[in-house]
Amino acid sequence: MKPFLILQLRPEDAAADDEFAAFLDKGGLDASEVTRIRLDRQDLPRDFDPGAFSGIIVGGGPGCVSDPEEEKSPVEKRIERAVLGMMDEIIARDLPFLGCCYGMGILGHHLAPGSVSKERYGEPVGAVQCELTEEGRADPLLAGLPARFNALVGHKEAVQALPERAVHLVTSAPCPVQMIRTGENVYATQFHPEADGDGFETRIRIYKDHGYFPPHTADDLIREVHRAEVFAPERILANFVRRYRG
Repeated sequence: MKPFLILQLRPEDAAADDEFAAFLDKGGLDASEVTRIRLDRQDLPRDFDPGAFSGIIVGGGPGCVSDPEEEKSPVEKRIERAVLGMMDEIIARDLPFLGCCYGMGILGHHLAPGSVSKERYGEPVGAVQCELTEEGRADPLLAGLPARFNALVGHKEAVQALPERAVHLVTSAPCPVQMIRTGENVYATQFHPEADGDGFETRIRIYKDHGYFPPHTADDLIREVHRAEVFAPERILANFVRRYRG
């Protein structure tokens, strides 16, 4: 069986390790079934072939695709080049891909440059009610999810209008484009399908000074994410792995 590739963008060890563990747990994956690359630390191999994997999962991170180039750190620039650089081949070959949060920015920007910005639809850290579209109710990655479900979010930028080549799968009132697909196998979510209260507590503590929320509200946010009933999104990861494993 070909391994799954998990690409991570978080430069903070605690956040990256927690996210990786969540992908394994919620996806039903064993560590022996995956190749893990932390793009903050290493480049993709020169002979990188995205088709050598059962599927590619891209995690979240503190960077924003829509930030001006001069405001991006060297690490953020390298990560963005690496992920954007493989999207032509992934989309042309319709390879299994699931981008989570930052992955929505990557896929949206690739399909429609300029469509991702901080103009509207950024969401503070917390739970938001999402709703399946008609296309979402028919999509195999959303099989078993209720028509409405809670998901954990926290992002500064968002897709402002649905790209022409994208199928709209999940929406919400504060951020209309919550999940899309292009082709049959390339997906992205704005929410975090791997996240639960414990994982978001870790991120709130690590990123409390990164501009996502006023730092003095961190303890209140931690209590809120633990109270939120968030169970459905993890099925997306399980469905992704089940669909493409082997």
